[in-house]
Amino acid sequence: MLPESIGPCAFGIKMGLVHQGSDLISEIAEAIIPVDGAGLLSDSDVLCVTESVVARSQNNYITTQMLAAELREKLSLPDRGKIGVVFPITSRNRFALVLEGIAMSVPGGEVIVQLSYPNDEVGNRIVPAEVAEVIAGRTGGCFTPEDFEEKYVHPLTGMDYTCLYSDIIESAGAKARIVLCNTPENILEYAPDAVIASDIHTREETKKKILAHFENVITLKEIFNTPAHGAWSEWGLLGSNMASAGKLKLAPHEGDMFVRKLQERILKKFGKKVEAIIYGDGAYKDPSSGIYELADPCAAFGVTSGITDLLRTGIKLKYMVDMYQGQGRSEKDIRKMLDEEIRKERGLSSNESEGTTPRRMEDVLASLADLVSGSADSGTPIVLAKGFLR
Repeated sequence: MLPESIGPCAFGIKMGLVHQGSDLISEIAEAIIPVDGAGLLSDSDVLCVTESVVARSQNNYITTQMLAAELREKLSLPDRGKIGVVFPITSRNRFALVLEGIAMSVPGGEVIVQLSYPNDEVGNRIVPAEVAEVIAGRTGGCFTPEDFEEKYVHPLTGMDYTCLYSDIIESAGAKARIVLCNTPENILEYAPDAVIASDIHTREETKKKILAHFENVITLKEIFNTPAHGAWSEWGLLGSNMASAGKLKLAPHEGDMFVRKLQERILKKFGKKVEAIIYGDGAYKDPSSGIYELADPCAAFGVTSGITDLLRTGIKLKYMVDMYQGQGRSEKDIRKMLDEEIRKERGLSSNESEGTTPRRMEDVLASLADLVSGSADSGTPIVLAKGFLR
């Protein structure tokens, strides 16, 4: 067991490669054996499993051809049709293959991609803000890359996403048109046969604005969101990633069922009542780049009941210490009083809680796990969090 002097913490657990069709719950249980043997597994710990290995074990993959066929059927696209794509994020991993499948659904037709500016939804810069302001003032708010006086690239990846997305569409056999405009309804100026509201967290608002003027509009969540084709997710294409050429890995399906079964297996095998989550991108905004890392639709794709609707709250210890010292209390008395205060139940608006913003426990744990495991993958698809639950 960890010594009394250690508070809440988290560490990664290494395990072997997870293959398509793997019995992941059994493999996780095996990976936990040395952890339990070292006395590091306790009741109320939280097992955090990355969404990528869950989806892989579910063989939750689609091809761009499957995506194109699904779109033709779902949107009743005509031959050489025209489709609008509104507010996608600029990401090779997250959206490039989705866009390829969209373009394949209208061979010989046209794909109009309407980007937001100056950044996409999660903070990726498309055009410098000062440049966008000048051009928008000149054009009335909407413009195209042809209005740029020079080429603008992403400050971290060096990619010109307006060129990249245009190339992807044309390589798939459709005509490309790239527009920058922050008004969703603007897409209808191009007379599309169908529109996909491609944003993540603001998708319903975007869809509602377009739907007020045009009927054939869906979100990414409405594509491959039922078991009809084998591979599917309740989140549709949201949370999908590039797996290989022409192949997308969807987010896991039935995540809550998976974590319940994992919880049951750990209890049966080790006699420990742990909670479990499936985590995706952490809800983290990078202070240097301004990029909001949550490109997934949620931080946790599956949560056991002991975490659901639970808020992480606390007291502001430094406030309490200052208050007690101001009252002339001794260090011994302050330590005793703090121990008592920590155990008290109090309202979220109390002075003692001031500055400790309540956050959903699943978001805190998922974000923590994502930071521990790392976007570059540290070989630890499981993270054990300790000391967060009473």
